[in-house]
Amino acid sequence: MIRFAGAVLAFSAFGAVPAAAQQAVPVHFDRGTSGTTITSSIVGRDYKDYKLGLKAGQTLSVSMKVTGGSPYFNIIEPNAGDVAIYNSSTDGQSYQGQTSQSGTYTIRVYQYRASARRGEKASYRLAIRAANAVMSHSHDALVPGTPYHATTRISCVSEPDKPMSLCEAGVTRRQSSATVHISTPDGGERTILYRDGRAVSSDSPAGMLVDHRGDLSIVRIGTVEVYEIPDGLVMGG
Repeated sequence: MIRFAGAVLAFSAFGAVPAAAQQAVPVHFDRGTSGTTITSSIVGRDYKDYKLGLKAGQTLSVSMKVTGGSPYFNIIEPNAGDVAIYNSSTDGQSYQGQTSQSGTYTIRVYQYRASARRGEKASYRLAIRAANAVMSHSHDALVPGTPYHATTRISCVSEPDKPMSLCEAGVTRRQSSATVHISTPDGGERTILYRDGRAVSSDSPAGMLVDHRGDLSIVRIGTVEVYEIPDGLVMGG
């Protein structure tokens, strides 16, 4: 049974995340202000994670002015690993949306692999603002005890030579995107990103194919994994 708790604003996309040296930088606003601008640079494969504690429902704004090279940023929600909800290389160097949960958000600045391999330097000014417009409407509520706006069980298979079974699934919804988190029968996890109601990518390096049948998206990842995800879970209703 799907439990719905409504939509939250924000947006989208998985980003290219380099495997390189990481620098974690706490972000603090001066007293009486709601934002800051950071001038910095990265070289080669290195990347910087700007860490900012936020409450659910705040309006987060991030914009980057490039002053040298080709830096980009991803926005990653709390406890999301390397899965980004926004990737400036595909969606532009300016983001604004409401936070879906409380915790530490990561703004990751990096270069694409080609520039990183050449050891290029990328310079930038990163403007970060967080307004205190906290949501209070019931349709924005999470399923109690979870970070999700809806949960259900879906038909799935994640191991070779296994029959279809049931997986626990939860969704975090935003204005134009959603992230479906799936607990697989083998004890693993799979994350699938939707944009405008369509599955567009996953956290697997394997290829993904999507077949839409009625009110289901049949998502195939690699040669083994299959997930049958209802539209109602992703978009609400």
